[in-house]
Amino acid sequence: MTKQPGRVPAAKQPGRVPAAESDEPAVDAASAGSRPLPAPGAAVLALLALGWLAAMLWSTREAITSAAAGVTAISLSAFALPGVISAALVAGAAVALAGGNLLTRRYGDWATLRFAGAIGGGMLVGLAAALAINLTYFDTSTTNVIAGTTAAAAIIGGALAGARTAPAIGAVVTAALGTLIFVVAFSRARDPLFDLFGAGDSQQSLISAAKWVSRTESLAAGLLAGLLAFGYLTWARRRAVRRDPTAPALRWPAYLLAGAGPGLLLLLAEVIIRIGGRSLLDLASALSEADAVAQTSLGTSRVDNGIWVLFVGALSALIAFGRTLSPAHADDDEPTESPRPVPDQVDPADDKPGYAKAFDADPAETVDGDAAETVDGDAAETSDADPAKADPAR
Repeated sequence: MTKQPGRVPAAKQPGRVPAAESDEPAVDAASAGSRPLPAPGAAVLALLALGWLAAMLWSTREAITSAAAGVTAISLSAFALPGVISAALVAGAAVALAGGNLLTRRYGDWATLRFAGAIGGGMLVGLAAALAINLTYFDTSTTNVIAGTTAAAAIIGGALAGARTAPAIGAVVTAALGTLIFVVAFSRARDPLFDLFGAGDSQQSLISAAKWVSRTESLAAGLLAGLLAFGYLTWARRRAVRRDPTAPALRWPAYLLAGAGPGLLLLLAEVIIRIGGRSLLDLASALSEADAVAQTSLGTSRVDNGIWVLFVGALSALIAFGRTLSPAHADDDEPTESPRPVPDQVDPADDKPGYAKAFDADPAETVDGDAAETVDGDAAETSDADPAKADPAR
């Protein structure tokens, strides 16, 4: 076999380093970019979410047991059900997220195992909450409804945490937990806000003031949800880069989903309430006409609140992410040359720096040098030439 001239083997080409002779280990970009990022602080989030669920269950029990038996207990159970369902959703997702981190760290990235572990974590939370409700609440017709709906919400929350993008789920859990705590804390400021928005003795003024108070609460909760989601994802990104510089960066859809996540959870909780707790809501609405109006109004208010939190949270998280982006530079941009000469540039003819030559040059040569050279070039050659060289016959 003849050797083709002009061909250099790939291993001997200049500027290329063979893989066996390179000092740096080869990194597979596809495998590095496909590794899922863990959700930092998942164990702390699980403890906080479980504590919040326990607090909601305890407050509901105290409200029911302190009321008179019968119609009042049913009405209070219907009023307290949304808070318990929302807390169960967040707790199930947080516990499943922490369990998913443990399974991924021990057995690797296996989607089926991670999803099964997430479902198992949600089931543990749901069964524990249902058992606590059946053991501590009075044995009434509403107890089993609250227990079953809470268990279903925890399992659904655990299933949501089985997604591959763990940092985004962690951001949703963080923002949702912060939003729930804010809504409870905001109840202390409702009376001053009612007076601020002009609530008077008339029913129309009370309805108008309640509408503005609800909008203020929703806007503030959505803004808090978006900022919490953005802060969590930024923290997760910094931790991932500190541990592995080749870790892939999350793009804007992850921030959009994290900001909208708390609102989505609130709307999902409303769906669970209207399906699983339908019998309890019907019992509370059948007590009186005022209770029916109150249940309808509260349901509409919860849906509006979820929609506002969804859009405001998504928009605020996306704006916060956009402010961290730097303007893109084109690859073919060339740096502009400075019109001023470099001070340390030396002219080889007279050993003077460039700026010294510019100042020491003859003004006539500096200003009219090009013009004299272009216009009178031929005349200067004729007049300055040696007569002997100009006419060889003389």
